[in-house]
Amino acid sequence: MTRAQAVDTMAAMTTYETGTRRWTRAEYEKLIDLGIFQSGEAIELIGGELMVAEPQGAAHYTAIWKTAKALEAAFGPGWTVRTQGPIGLDAESEPEPDVAVVPGGPDDYRSAHPSRPALTVEVAESSLASDREHKGSVYARAGLPDYWILNLVDQVLEVYREPAADRSAAFGWRYARREVFNSSAQVSPLAAPPDPPASQFPVTSPPSTSRVCPVR
Repeated sequence: MTRAQAVDTMAAMTTYETGTRRWTRAEYEKLIDLGIFQSGEAIELIGGELMVAEPQGAAHYTAIWKTAKALEAAFGPGWTVRTQGPIGLDAESEPEPDVAVVPGGPDDYRSAHPSRPALTVEVAESSLASDREHKGSVYARAGLPDYWILNLVDQVLEVYREPAADRSAAFGWRYARREVFNSSAQVSPLAAPPDPPASQFPVTSPPSTSRVCPVR
């Protein structure tokens, strides 16, 4: 190899760009069937990427449990409140939201995961930015109408609605409306029956009014 050829080869190696292997939901489920992932391993498929879920500490688990109980009371019969169960969102996403409310009973989903929860809730501490930007975008892209983040960092409930296309968002969609509530506010899920029982969510903060914020 001549010096000129060596220089050309090194230049080509310098400018080579590595890529990221993206996965489909069918491939992801095949990996699960093959036992590639260990039981209890907190991995989700979000927009074709395998993501490690937030570790579940005591506060995180308690918030999930209390939220699920509150939503069971708010929705009543005819609905199932799932905790950390898979959602077959689209061809490249199978998230496992902390809480999801789906129509029907458990037996309705024996052959396939639910795909369109009426309400999706994530409990967030270290995952707050990802839940807002990545999961929020992929949920909006799927047209999920009601997405809540129980923000344990700021001790508020963030309610996201009105999915809208946005090229700047992680997956091309975002929620156009975001409301922030504290523990003194009463929040009604969009799909809940009229006049549901008052439900208290596990948000602890000084009393104040809710506020509408632009989605960033």
